[in-house]
Amino acid sequence: MDGRIAVLGLGQMGSGMARALLAAGTRITAFNRSADKAAPVAAAGATIAGSAAEAVDGADVVVLSLADEAAVTELLFGELDGRLRKGTTVVDTSTVTPSFAKEAAERLAGAGIRRVEACVLGNPQMAAAGRLRVFAAGEESDVDAVRWVLDALGQEVRYLGPAGSASVLKLAFNLMLGVQTLGLAEAVVFAEAMGIDRGLLLDAFEGSGWRSAVLSFRGEFMRRKEYRPAAFRAALMHKDLGLARRESAGHGVELPVVHCAAERYAEMLAAGLGDEDAAAVVELGDTRR
Repeated sequence: MDGRIAVLGLGQMGSGMARALLAAGTRITAFNRSADKAAPVAAAGATIAGSAAEAVDGADVVVLSLADEAAVTELLFGELDGRLRKGTTVVDTSTVTPSFAKEAAERLAGAGIRRVEACVLGNPQMAAAGRLRVFAAGEESDVDAVRWVLDALGQEVRYLGPAGSASVLKLAFNLMLGVQTLGLAEAVVFAEAMGIDRGLLLDAFEGSGWRSAVLSFRGEFMRRKEYRPAAFRAALMHKDLGLARRESAGHGVELPVVHCAAERYAEMLAAGLGDEDAAAVVELGDTRR
């Protein structure tokens, strides 16, 4: 494929996306602050840069996979300020609020840089296989120009409209994931308190109308009682529920169930479980107040 790509952020999802791009025949220069996380991407054929500025030098497309808005701000408008050449397209897969997405797009446009919002659904295994679902937003012509990148990342690419649109759907999906994961955890805790083994409940769940691919994936963490490597860290789940609450409050909408779920994930962080998969919420024990 034509064009040089820089990938910044090589966590579970970023690393997977970088490998999917390499498998599609693209040339990748990647950077991650923790050098050890770059090893799998280097083994797959990427060039590993010594800094973010070095990674984006000469890049046509910059793919971001960062933890939060603060990290995006620090990188794009701090470390890389003046380093991105005009005409570069930033494909931002980070989960942020719609308000932040709009502001970032405006700030980059002022410097002659395009921003494509590319919110992804899926897990690290899907990312490495190029099987994510991609919600894209921004100027439609900008999205079309990097369609070859998005197609390498996802089995489905859906254009939603102007900046912020994709972030709305991403937070809505993560909202459902956080609440439903907690619901499954409470069902497990309830069954175990009544003397039923969690494996029996999870087996029955698999054959029921309540089954879903997403909850079954979380249920396997609960069955094994092993939560690392995390597919979706509890700290990020807590962060995303907080983003949804903050954005909804700005529009006069209350999310009481999300509020309760966010408090439970906050307890995980307080218990030192922030780096565990969100499914580890089941290990907090008795959920009764």
